[in-house]
Amino acid sequence: MKNKTHQKRVAAIHDLSGFGKCSLTVALPILSAAGIEAAALPTAILSTHTGGISGYTYRDLTNDMRPIMKHWKSLDLRFDAIYTGFLGSFEQQDIVKEFFDMFRRDDNLILVDPVMGDNGELYTIFTREFAAGMRSLCEKADIIVPNLTEAALLLDEPFHPGPYTHAYIESTLRKLGALGPQKVVLTGVYFKEDQLGAATYDRTTDTIDYVFTQKIPGYYHGTGDVFASALLSALMNDFSLTESAAIAVNFTADSIRRTYKAKTDYRFGVNFEQSFPDFLKELKLV
Repeated sequence: MKNKTHQKRVAAIHDLSGFGKCSLTVALPILSAAGIEAAALPTAILSTHTGGISGYTYRDLTNDMRPIMKHWKSLDLRFDAIYTGFLGSFEQQDIVKEFFDMFRRDDNLILVDPVMGDNGELYTIFTREFAAGMRSLCEKADIIVPNLTEAALLLDEPFHPGPYTHAYIESTLRKLGALGPQKVVLTGVYFKEDQLGAATYDRTTDTIDYVFTQKIPGYYHGTGDVFASALLSALMNDFSLTESAAIAVNFTADSIRRTYKAKTDYRFGVNFEQSFPDFLKELKLV
């Protein structure tokens, strides 16, 4: 078991869905289970998440974000990582850039999950102009975690469905790195129909690695948030980029597998909670 005197602290800037496992209801428990103190800056509050569910309530918290971060600054709070996900407007993108400027230090990590779309489609509430704004946010990040749809949007290129070629994935990774982040983790990567995983790229060493698992049938909401939260948890526990991606792939796949076997409603998210024991073993925390 690891013995650490300094507890890492992460600022998580995401929306909060009361029901349906995604965003803050995924990020906070995963980070906490990994021994990390998680501070939440909600961008919006929804009754449920928006994937496949109609009639949800939505309260925009844009006007609350600056007062929250100014209060945090007045308390001299310091963060080992800043982790952003769903942002609901151009103004929120600008506020998050201000947050980066306010809380960035030489030794902390900024991870941007550029939540915009999936399966080749931009989420209905977003525009291509929003994607351009997200690109400027990624320029300020140390590490970005897009899926292949979001990668195409960030690069203003057409989306290509898989299976992919090594040449396409490696070209995409290098172009994403050229936007500014030192590290890129690309999700939804596969070269064969029965596999699914992630590709990692470290721009400082021009190193590319892959992590795959067996593909599980179906489409599951919130898995991007599960993956990114697990990835950051591993990075904060001093694992390398590739090791962290492997831990995140295993944790996400295990959570999906439990959900698939239980045949629960796919819209409600995956059973990540009961995957914690193996996750903590991989993190060497137990």
